[in-house]
Amino acid sequence: MTPILRTARLALRPYVPEDEEGFVRLFSDADVTRWMGIPRDPRALFRRGFTEPHLITWDVWAIVEGDGYVGHAEIKPSPDPQVDGHELVYALLPEAWGRGLGTEVAEAVTAHGLGALGLAEVHATVDPDNAASLALLRRLGYADVRDLVDPSDGEVSRLLTRSRA
Repeated sequence: MTPILRTARLALRPYVPEDEEGFVRLFSDADVTRWMGIPRDPRALFRRGFTEPHLITWDVWAIVEGDGYVGHAEIKPSPDPQVDGHELVYALLPEAWGRGLGTEVAEAVTAHGLGALGLAEVHATVDPDNAASLALLRRLGYADVRDLVDPSDGEVSRLLTRSRA
């Protein structure tokens, strides 16, 4: 059962059906998806993932500020065979950028992974051109480990890791 996480301004809570439009808007926004994999059909992904909860076996949250959906977060087993462990994933709607909300989300999810989940480390994979996310993660104590190259398309991601203190 995914717990509710709270930060100074946000609630990270399990998805509910009313989050569908926000989820679709987030994952249909080209400024958001340029930094991450693009779901072919975000509406179908939402309906499949959140109406058939047995398909998702890791913690996934809707990020809410006040009463409004502002983003998505998860901590999941890394899908990349080059990464052994769990990976932090987060995305915010563009209108939520530049206000420190990403830092709150990354801090909360990382603390959950290192604390409640008992992980020895949490990983993040980031496009090397995504300077804002790289800077945020480094401020939170994530260290650069290496570049990962996707053998199918040659795309490069930077692997960062934060270990339990």
